[in-house]
Amino acid sequence: MKKNLLFVIDSLVGAGAEKSLITLLSLLDYEKYSVDLRLFAYGELLEELVPKEVNILSPLPYTSFSRLNLKKSLYYSFKNLNFKMLNSRVKYSLNIRLGKYSNAQKARLYWENASSVIEEEPKEYDIAISYAQGVPTFYVAGKVKAKKKFAWVNVSYKLDNKEANYQKQFYQQFNKIIAVSDSTKDILLETFPYYDNKIEIIYDINDPQFISCMADLGENYTDNFDGLRILTIGRLAYQKGYDIALHACKKLKEKGIKFKWYVLGKGPLLGEIQHFIKENELSDHFVLLGVTPNPYPFIKNCDIYVQTSRFEGFGLAIAEARMLNIPVVTTRFDAVYNQMVDEKNGLVVDMNGDAICEGILKIIYNKNLKENIIDFLMNEKKGNIEELDKFYELIG
Repeated sequence: MKKNLLFVIDSLVGAGAEKSLITLLSLLDYEKYSVDLRLFAYGELLEELVPKEVNILSPLPYTSFSRLNLKKSLYYSFKNLNFKMLNSRVKYSLNIRLGKYSNAQKARLYWENASSVIEEEPKEYDIAISYAQGVPTFYVAGKVKAKKKFAWVNVSYKLDNKEANYQKQFYQQFNKIIAVSDSTKDILLETFPYYDNKIEIIYDINDPQFISCMADLGENYTDNFDGLRILTIGRLAYQKGYDIALHACKKLKEKGIKFKWYVLGKGPLLGEIQHFIKENELSDHFVLLGVTPNPYPFIKNCDIYVQTSRFEGFGLAIAEARMLNIPVVTTRFDAVYNQMVDEKNGLVVDMNGDAICEGILKIIYNKNLKENIIDFLMNEKKGNIEELDKFYELIG
């Protein structure tokens, strides 16, 4: 008899957690497990990479309603003489517009306003997994029947007292909380010290064979540029430190370096980034490529991978660059030393544009250092497929 598993995640946009989930799903033994996947947003890039054995559940009615424009949502509400979903949506929208909120606060506001109109999952599962913090965790805790429940935390989850007290009631419903790195666990314990016996570590699973194959498929750079290619991957959001990247880019231009700094990602800071590029005449140097379901050809064909994050749960894009033997320059975020060895597989620098710029220049001008880093990368252990065994042990 197969075990029934449910995974829940916000969407499959292409960030680290989403890619980690896709990798995990691609490795599961479907002779033993029947898998459903619940999303809160549909039509994103990585959906096409979900294994055919996985059943992507139809959108919840409120998820579909939330995607309607105002005119259609009003028509739906009047036609069905049901204004509960409209009321929830309006209240949430007004709250969001009245202030600047963290992701944790947005998730709480969403759930406070929408949970009453979100149906319970009709099917009962052996295992239910929220593969991201926030709404997926709230949903699995309150709307899913399962024999066992597991909650993944894949960011450095620092919460103030209000958010911690709110989320405590949901995490109490889980058998285990899974942190994706040692530092993620440490930070999680600062917020929830009473869950010490409930928290375990399973690293984001990296499959080097999968990444190597994907790196030879699909689109790549098309501009025939023959200078230094720098690449950064990540959502255009505060966490990823694009202000640091832009400052470093400006410094490199001032020093006369022949380079292009490419970015794969989308997000709320797109307008601000575009404005900075225009104001500082960086359009020939800082190139926004949007998003792609397969970033690996871009990684394989860049010269330096740069991560300017302020915080990460693990730093999956760094791991992917390492697996493709690309030198990394990264900021010193909390989890960075879970995989980086400074001046061995890349450079770990201070969290500012000057330091990032100097790190890039060091790779450019110190040929011996760059060669030694590449040699180290080619010989270091690739991937962590053994984490799959931890997952199987967890779900039993």
